[in-house]
Amino acid sequence: MMFLLDTDTLSQVLKRNPSLSLLRRLAEVPSEQQFTTAINVGELVYGAHRGPRLEHHLRQLDERIWPNVHILPFDRVAGEVYGRLRAELERNGTPIGEADTRIAAIALTHDFTVVTGNVRHFSRVPGLRVENWI
Repeated sequence: MMFLLDTDTLSQVLKRNPSLSLLRRLAEVPSEQQFTTAINVGELVYGAHRGPRLEHHLRQLDERIWPNVHILPFDRVAGEVYGRLRAELERNGTPIGEADTRIAAIALTHDFTVVTGNVRHFSRVPGLRVENWI
C-alpha cells in the first residue's frame, strides 16, 4: 500500500515532541511507500516563512522531510480528477477547500491512502482512503 502524507502529518514529525505513535508507524512503512505532494510542499514552506525561525524550519525540511518522501506533482490527470471532484463536492454541499481537493485528487489518481489528522475533512471525498497515524 502507498501512503500520501498530508501537511499536518509531516509537520508533526518536526515538532519538539512529535507523536511517538506516528514515528513508530512511519518507521514501519518502507520509504518507497511514503509520498507527499507539491501542494503539501507549498504548505510546509509557507508555514516556515510565516514563523519567526525561517532558516531553522527550512533546514529541518531539507534534512528531515524531503529526503524521506517522494513528491508527487499536480499533473494533467490529477487536474482532471480535481475538476470533477471539486464540482461534485460543491454540488453536494461538502467542499473541503482548494488545496485539500488537489491533494485528494492526486491521491485518487495514484490510488494512495491519505495519512492525515483531518480524517473528518478528507472523508467527504468519495472513494478516498484516509488514515490517522497521529
